Amino acid sequence: MSIPRPDARAKAVVAALTAASLLVTLIVWGRQDLVGVTLALLCVLSTMIAAVSVAAVRQEEDTEPAVTPGVPGHPAGGMYGIDADTLESLDHREAVRAMRERHRGRGGSAAREGG
Repeated sequence: MSIPRPDARAKAVVAALTAASLLVTLIVWGRQDLVGVTLALLCVLSTMIAAVSVAAVRQEEDTEPAVTPGVPGHPAGGMYGIDADTLESLDHREAVRAMRERHRGRGGSAAREGG
């Protein structure tokens, strides 16, 4: 039986509570020796862990699926088997330009001007 790993939200809550309790302990106790410095460093470390965990939660919520479902048998994004190495080996400027226009969308003004 394995213990499930806590998610980023749980880590953030635990680290924030730890940081708050260490800060209260540091203020109430008022020690200014090695123990006080150690408590302060642990408080900073707990705060950083909480901040990173909150950032991880936000990143998980903001991410969308990287690959959208497409037509079976065709690569995603409309790139039909042509990659940068193939175009480089061809070294044909018109092929590179056509590939860029296809990638940007047909009839784009940026593809005609930028060439």
